[in-house]
Amino acid sequence: MSKADINGIEMHYQEFGEGDAIVFCHGAGGNLLSWWQQIPYFSRSYRCITIDHRGFGRSLDTTDAPGRSMFVEDLRALLDHLGIDSAHLVAQSMGGWTCLGLTVAHPERVKSLVMADTPGGIAEPELQQAFASFREAQAATQEIGVRALGRLFQERNPNLANLYLQISRTNPPRVPFGTEGLSGGPLASDLAKVTTPTLFIVGEEDDVTPPHVIEMAAGYIPGATLLRVPETGHSVYFERPDVFNFELERFLNGL
Repeated sequence: MSKADINGIEMHYQEFGEGDAIVFCHGAGGNLLSWWQQIPYFSRSYRCITIDHRGFGRSLDTTDAPGRSMFVEDLRALLDHLGIDSAHLVAQSMGGWTCLGLTVAHPERVKSLVMADTPGGIAEPELQQAFASFREAQAATQEIGVRALGRLFQERNPNLANLYLQISRTNPPRVPFGTEGLSGGPLASDLAKVTTPTLFIVGEEDDVTPPHVIEMAAGYIPGATLLRVPETGHSVYFERPDVFNFELERFLNGL
């Protein structure tokens, strides 16, 4: 595992393969280990980089814990450190705040954007209200490492469901990434200027960021496409890697 001095922290990352860069940004239930089913597939043709966001995995936050507010600049600084002018970004859940934020703030650094089960912190009131209403109705009590997988997947693949939970539990203690993540992101006026090719992916059984919220999010970005995956929960990349990898490769090949 490699590390870089980034904005006052040691940011941990891993790097595999050669070619155009793809950066994989995990969700709140994961870290750089989450992408074990994508790296062998894409590193045959791409330079693949997985990261630990600050406060996750081995990237410990500073004592004043700015957390999510630094995600975008952390990624930009890591690209600088690695000598990458621009990269394809693949975001899962919380990672959407990082990747969409970088796309809006530094569009020249982003070749394409994939938003998996994430609204990316879009701050439009209509979307925020739909998201908040859904979460209130859910009244979730399970930890994210359990809620992030579809019920069918957990029943059919208890061993992989346990692996997902154990990866999640390798993260250091932190304040939960909850409804505070609904604010502070880009507005429709910002997103209307986005020209980066963008693909949204969502599991039909996602009970963390439901399909109707992701569909609203995709509608704010000109030309964005939406893929809904049946019988799948919040973590399409983990539950259905065959579908996820195929669709991601097809999206990249079509650019």
